[in-house]
Amino acid sequence: MTTESVAPALDPGARDALAELVLSLADDEFIIGFWDSEWTGIAPMLEEDVATSSIAQDEIGHAKALYELLAELTDDDADRIAFGRSIADYRHAALLNHARGDWAFSAARRYLYETADAVRLTAVAASAHPGLAALAGKMRREETYHLLHADAWLRRLADGAEDGRRRFAESLRQLWPDAQQVFAPLGAGEGLDREGWLPKPMPELHAAWLERVRPVLEPITGELPAASPDAGGRTRRTDDFAWLHGEFTRVSGSEEGALW
Repeated sequence: MTTESVAPALDPGARDALAELVLSLADDEFIIGFWDSEWTGIAPMLEEDVATSSIAQDEIGHAKALYELLAELTDDDADRIAFGRSIADYRHAALLNHARGDWAFSAARRYLYETADAVRLTAVAASAHPGLAALAGKMRREETYHLLHADAWLRRLADGAEDGRRRFAESLRQLWPDAQQVFAPLGAGEGLDREGWLPKPMPELHAAWLERVRPVLEPITGELPAASPDAGGRTRRTDDFAWLHGEFTRVSGSEEGALW
């Protein structure tokens, strides 16, 4: 996947606002891709081994394209952005801080993430930045299949055996507060609005997502509590993420400065 040419001569404030948005999108795709890649070879059935591996590969491919766009914006290197930052410098949503868990947990997270990402990508595809808008449009075509896959597993687990339904419902309830953080406010919120990089503000996107998912989830989970994104939703880190960071930086860290 390649990006369109970056619009020239952005003033520093506009560039920084855009860079913050792109980094949050890229880190979300990168981290969920790595978590789901852990199912390769151990998924519950062969077809899911293939499907989940393919979805994880797609997500990491989306992250690569976003990191490349960010590198153009900031005169940086995409590999350094992906693999060369400290744990504290990643800006993925808190939903993605958790370890893989069991299949019900991963299916719950995938559903929550894919539905939130669909709402967000629809807005980003209308961005005033042509390169980001074009990339989001390409991503949406693949993400449509990811969402269909997540929805199929929601229905399969919700309508299946009691133990699977119970564990799925428990996972949804556990992840619910952190799922809101996909829509956590970005520091450059005013700049995003002013420049049109994100045509709809995060609170509006969050409300649209809640309207979409509550009627689907609450027959499974019971009434879900009121929950809101917060300013720390993209800066909180866990021991689980620290472990994953060690895994995906192991090769690049073995030979600093090498080209991968």
